[in-house]
Amino acid sequence: MGDRCKVVIVGDEFMSYFCNTMNLCWFLLPELDNAIRTLHRVVGNAMVDDDRFIIVGNGSTQLFHALLYALSSPDLPEPINVVAAAPFYSSYPEETKFLRSKLYKWAGDANCYDKDEPYIEVVTSPNNPDGSIRGTVVNREGGKAIHDLAYYWPQYAPITSKADHDAMLFTFSKATGHAGTRIGWAIVKDKVIAAKMVKFIEVSSIGVSREAQLRAAKILGVIADDCRNPDHKGENLFQYGRRLMSERWGKLREVGMKSNGVFSACQSTHEIIANSPANTLIQTLVYKCFQ
Repeated sequence: MGDRCKVVIVGDEFMSYFCNTMNLCWFLLPELDNAIRTLHRVVGNAMVDDDRFIIVGNGSTQLFHALLYALSSPDLPEPINVVAAAPFYSSYPEETKFLRSKLYKWAGDANCYDKDEPYIEVVTSPNNPDGSIRGTVVNREGGKAIHDLAYYWPQYAPITSKADHDAMLFTFSKATGHAGTRIGWAIVKDKVIAAKMVKFIEVSSIGVSREAQLRAAKILGVIADDCRNPDHKGENLFQYGRRLMSERWGKLREVGMKSNGVFSACQSTHEIIANSPANTLIQTLVYKCFQ
């Protein structure tokens, strides 16, 4: 996209910690808040009504920790259990156990969870590593959920509905590929949970780089404009990404995989398309021969 995404920052800009003291997430640039809401509305992959809170983080990893903190309680006699249905993102156990927190602990595969205790279930959809579309597994009273929707964009999967969960995570790195900018965002319904997340980020990093936010806002804004103006010359980012992913999956299937034959109507593009997830899980079977 060349110069269309260029950002110029002069030396005396963005010196304060604060972006908008009237906003619950006081370190969130208004430009980024607007760009995030606009893009989700254009794509149709998440509910971003005005009663939803946008929390920006240093990538979705920081937001994951912020949600674990916000959804747990110091009043519980034991750390709350954190589970995810296998196969799950390989970093979840390490990230959950790393601080040896007294608030939460890793409890393994959600498919095997049978404790009558409070829990947090992490749902990744489309899933990493197998690309499957998922929902909660445990569905028990007292449970809470974190929906990691990093890959719920048109280049990876058909957008069949607007996700409407209590806590949803997205990241710049998967939406556009800009992993090094370290920008993620959460869409949260509950004001109390959102406020606890803001406090976590305030204590851990005193907010999020305003320069990084400005770059993300610019790029997301350009993408949204291209999606809203289909007559613009050339492909928009999601059309380009879907074409590229489809080509790569075609090559992979030729090597030895079979198409699962699943096709869905994508509300974003109004086409019937197949999944082209960002990940695939390949199982290797090893046979031992004995004489």
